[in-house]
Order: sequence, then C-alpha cells, then structure tokens
Amino acid sequence: MMPKTFMPTVTTQEELEELQSEGLRWTVNHAYHGSSFYRKKMGEAGISPDTIGSLGDLDKLPFTTADDLKEGYPFPLLSVPEDKIVRVHASSGTTGKRKVICYTQKDIDDWANMFARCYEMAGLNRKDRVQIGVGYGLWTAGAGFQLGCERFGAMAIPVGPGNRDMHCEAMADLSSTVFCCTASMGLLMAEEIHRRNLVDRISIRKIIFGAERHSTTMRRKIEKNFGIEESFDIPGLTELYGPGTGIECQRHEGIHYWADYYILEIIDPETLKPVHIGEIGEMVVTTLRKEAVPLIRYRTRDLTHIIPQSCSCGSVLPMHGPLLGRTDDMFIIRGVNIYPGQIDNLLSQEAEVGSEYQVTLKRASGQDYMTVRVERRETTDYSKDKETISRLEDNIKRHLLVRGKVELADYGTLPRTERKSKRVFDKR
Repeated sequence: MMPKTFMPTVTTQEELEELQSEGLRWTVNHAYHGSSFYRKKMGEAGISPDTIGSLGDLDKLPFTTADDLKEGYPFPLLSVPEDKIVRVHASSGTTGKRKVICYTQKDIDDWANMFARCYEMAGLNRKDRVQIGVGYGLWTAGAGFQLGCERFGAMAIPVGPGNRDMHCEAMADLSSTVFCCTASMGLLMAEEIHRRNLVDRISIRKIIFGAERHSTTMRRKIEKNFGIEESFDIPGLTELYGPGTGIECQRHEGIHYWADYYILEIIDPETLKPVHIGEIGEMVVTTLRKEAVPLIRYRTRDLTHIIPQSCSCGSVLPMHGPLLGRTDDMFIIRGVNIYPGQIDNLLSQEAEVGSEYQVTLKRASGQDYMTVRVERRETTDYSKDKETISRLEDNIKRHLLVRGKVELADYGTLPRTERKSKRVFDKR
C-alpha cells in the first residue's frame, strides 16, 4: 500500500488559482457574516461578499494589521461562536497584551496536515524519530512540530527547549533521526555535540529550523558539527496557524508555501503597493480555509521575495525566499535603512569569520556609529585579522552604503541562546 501523502490535490497552476478563488470567496463571506470587526471594516471600504468574485478582486479588500488583533483582545477577529473554539495559542506582545489566536477543530486538523506536509517534503519517513527542541505552552512552536509529526506518523520525542544534557541523552539513547529547533538552539547543540565527541553516537540525519532567520554560515556550521545530510528552513507565524506553513524541499531552491491554504502577496511596506516579482517586500497573507480567525490581507511584517520560477522538484506549490527579518527589525543609521538579514548575508561571504555577531549602535558628538562584532571562525590565522577587518568594512560601505567599524572576537565568546539570538543593540 502506498504511504499517505499530504500534498495538494491540484496539479496545475490553473487548478491552484481556481482553488484560491473559491477559498477567497468563502473566506470573505465567512468573515463578513461571522465577525463584527470584518463586517464593519468591509462596510467602511464599500465591500460586501458579492464584491469579491476572483483573485483579481483581492486588492479591493482592506489590509488588517497586528493592531487590529490587539484592539480585539482577548479574542480578536473571531468569526465563529465561542463554543466552537477548542484551543488558543498566543504570540508575544511587544507592548501590552499578547495576540491570542483561537482555533476550531478544523483549524487544528488543517494545521496538522500542513505540518505533516512539511515532514513529507523534507523526505522523512514513518520510521523517523523526531526530537523536538522548541518551546511548548501558549507558543505555537512545540505544539505545531508535535502535531505534524503525529499526523505524519513518525515518532515524536518532545524534549522542548534548553536542557542540553537531556537533548544529548535522548539523541544518543533514543536514536533520534531528526532534530527540530531554532537556528540558535541548533548552533548551541552542534557545539555541545562537538565538545562531547558525540557525533559517532547519534543518528541525526536531518535538522528542521523553525521560524528564526539565520545565515548560511550558521547553517553550514550546524550541519558540519552534527554530521548530517541536510537541513531545512521552515517559516512560522502564530496568526497564520503557527510554524509549518511552508518549507524547503530537498532541492533547496526556495521555500514552498502552501498556496492551497493561503494567498501570499509581497508589498512595499511604505507605499502598500505590490513590488515587482523577485523584489523584497513585506509578506501579506489571506487565508482560504481558516475558520476561527480568518486573515484577510494581514500584514505580517516579515520580509522576503517571491521566487518566480518553478522548483525543479516539479511541485505546483510556489516558492518564496528566506525570511530576511521584519519591518520592525529595521534600524536607521545616518539616513540608511538596514535589516539584520543584510548583515547576515555579508558576513556569510567572508571565509575568516563565523556565524555569530552583534551590531551595536551608539551616538557620539551628534553622530551615529555602528560597530559589528563578529566571531573569528574556529580555526583562524590571527595574522589575517587586519586584512579581514578591512575587507568587511569595505563591503559594509559598498553594499549597505554606510560606514561600520568591524571588531573580531574569539570563537565561542559571543553569547549562545536556546531560543532566538538578539543581534542588534541600539544604545542611542
């Protein structure tokens, strides 16, 4: 008997677009009749469900934002009766209350299928043992990774974040074959495994990174220390179910996103107009099946770009690039907008430095100054420091259009974390 597949039933672009049009009509109708917020917002824009007939009508709909979620606390954008809610999750609130997201049983089932699709696309099988090293509780991370694993049919080993001793013990004794973690946790464990000489005692063959931007250098170091075949990048957003809404396939040509579950637009965050295909902009999502809290043109603040060509794997599912950061991660120095992902990219091209760095912004004598402190690679010829610093400072000036001072730190001296690393320290 053929193993169950979680891939979409549509096989052509035309079928996918028809499915999206049908889902868009359903979502608008569902939100309009189920949510007083959406009904009011559409009314103010002069829109009713009859206005939206196809994908070409998408831009008639108003945007929704994180502020809309905060204003509707504790159950924002709710479009079903409360007795249909079977679970809530929450994302961190930068100011004030958290964003609480509700789920019906169908939402949970859809999320499980999406995440199971991630494991399938990454080439897992039902004999894999999936060790989960992300947070549980109100966060969506741990619940999502475990939910998808169980739906897929592999063995889940829910260790959670932190506790390196337990992770090492589980990998060695339970023969875990897949490790799910943030990139920061992956680096921490990679260095720990290397330090304890455990590479020959563990069976990890794949790593799935959940919802944290990371550099190519960081990823290659983790792969090398684990001695694994490959790793995969997976995006995640609590408002959009949680992690598991896309993943790289084994061709690693981009992140396939589940266009049969949501529509993705890329806009200029300043003008709110679509960017040209391939240009970097803000992700905007519209759900096609979500019951409890449907999203209509929700501004995620995540930055990426659409990859226009189809993947060589043959999947009908389109791709976007890696997440480069968030619009609120951006910092301005001497009139120049800079995203941490741009610094990641520059440092990844320098052979003499590692993946860990910190950016410090200071103001002195009325001027702003940027210092990039980056670790040397594990085996470094110190005699090359002056040349390396000069090359990096020149690249920063040429590519970011602003001067930055570079300092080199010894390998392993910058802080590691089990969750997500803080890179930018603005002391102005």
